[in-house]
Amino acid sequence: MNDNPAAFAFDTEVAIIGCGPVGATLANFLGLRGVRTVILEREAAAYHLPRAVHFDGEIMRVFQAIGLAGAMEAITTTSRGMLFVDAQGQLLLDWTRPKTIGPDGWYPSYRFHQPELEEVLRKGFARFPEITLRDRAEVFAIEQDAEAALIRFADLRTGRAEGGRARYVVGCDGARSLVRRLIGSAQFDLGFHERWLVVDVILKRPRPDLGEYSLQHCDPARPATYAYGTGKRRRWEISLLADEDPASMTEPAHVWPLLAKWITPDDADLERAAVYMFHSVIADGWRRGRLLIAGDAAHQTPPFLGQGMCAGLRDAANLGWKIERVLRGFAADGLLDTYERERAPHVRDYIELAVKLGGLINTKAAEAALVDKIPSDGGPARMQSIRPRLGPGLVAGDAALTGSIAPQVRLATGQRIDEHVGYRFAVLTKPAFAAQIPTGLRQALAKRDCVLIVDDGPEASDFLEAAGAAVAIRPDRYILGAANSLDQLSDLVAALGQQDQPKPLSVAS
Repeated sequence: MNDNPAAFAFDTEVAIIGCGPVGATLANFLGLRGVRTVILEREAAAYHLPRAVHFDGEIMRVFQAIGLAGAMEAITTTSRGMLFVDAQGQLLLDWTRPKTIGPDGWYPSYRFHQPELEEVLRKGFARFPEITLRDRAEVFAIEQDAEAALIRFADLRTGRAEGGRARYVVGCDGARSLVRRLIGSAQFDLGFHERWLVVDVILKRPRPDLGEYSLQHCDPARPATYAYGTGKRRRWEISLLADEDPASMTEPAHVWPLLAKWITPDDADLERAAVYMFHSVIADGWRRGRLLIAGDAAHQTPPFLGQGMCAGLRDAANLGWKIERVLRGFAADGLLDTYERERAPHVRDYIELAVKLGGLINTKAAEAALVDKIPSDGGPARMQSIRPRLGPGLVAGDAALTGSIAPQVRLATGQRIDEHVGYRFAVLTKPAFAAQIPTGLRQALAKRDCVLIVDDGPEASDFLEAAGAAVAIRPDRYILGAANSLDQLSDLVAALGQQDQPKPLSVAS
């Protein structure tokens, strides 16, 4: 490729391959921080049919961070949770989600229609002049040199081959990711591979008897899932038998008999029927030089926890600030090596639980799925949401809570901490400890784009009582470390890097 910048269609800081929810969310994060970004998307518009249908309170917090929580609230409904029942309808496992605000500052569970969500995300990054979307652009090659990644793509409108340069390229390009192949990543198989028919319908008349819970029908003859959606939308996911042809099973003549125990054509119109192969895999190698991957390009999970899209959006929240701090000189390039180390173990915890629940739904491993969850009274098992820690990565100070997500406390002013901080680092401390912080350390925090919050409100005080005299919270809301002395606070400051002389970061082994 000609390395004359004038010959390139773009010369930017970050190129994102793919404009699904993960790529669009990452673009919003980068736009917030003024990072020049080009998104290359093969299709002319967002996919118009439903796909993902659930996200949790942590993900609403991600949308809050990019200034889109209000718009997301307008298109979502809170979820009652999920029940697992056997072939006779007896309750096996109760995963009720409370309709109360949780530690993230939001409800624990939301339902949505993906085309509406993607529209919100695209309007979101359109706020930022630094973000450019090039649709009908199909990437077919990427090369790296000492200065940048050189991207070759076809403009599908004109048929012309073009090129662009970016300091970093993030492949949010799905399960068949080109960027993953160019990185050379192997995929670690967690053992779940099954064909399921996914059917989306729009109700023509009220059916309150279907209920607001999602239901996992653990029927050995034909496992199935019912998902309550927004408005009149409902979904069924139905396991296919070994001898059933995937192409013919999407035809209405086959779909309606499978739905007959729940609805008929008098109740609803079919919106979509598609066969998916549910996988459980994690890529081994999320980065090579200037190339990185996120979302389905890096990991795939069965849908039984509703965490597929959520995992990708956590990737975006983790990666966005790291790329920006490297580009701006706050940190050395090695910060990007912590991305996979932190995210891969975290997403693996979710995938392993989804696989375990898949075993219960298929009634192949009920005992394993229910271990340690069966109450002594012999009633149905109850399930709690998991909140795993990040894997070993960026760490400083007192590391007792490093890698766990910080609660979104309300400050004494009544404002939520995330609203006060934005997509930046923060150090939260009580007035008594803050009074000891010398001017030099305060200036060092400010220089590293870290907000010092001195607060004695009840929620902040309760959190600090358990965590430490001061707690450093990362832009993705996970805890960097705590400080119970000025020496430990100095360690936290040092871990934030230095703008004029970037230093190697402290990382856990």
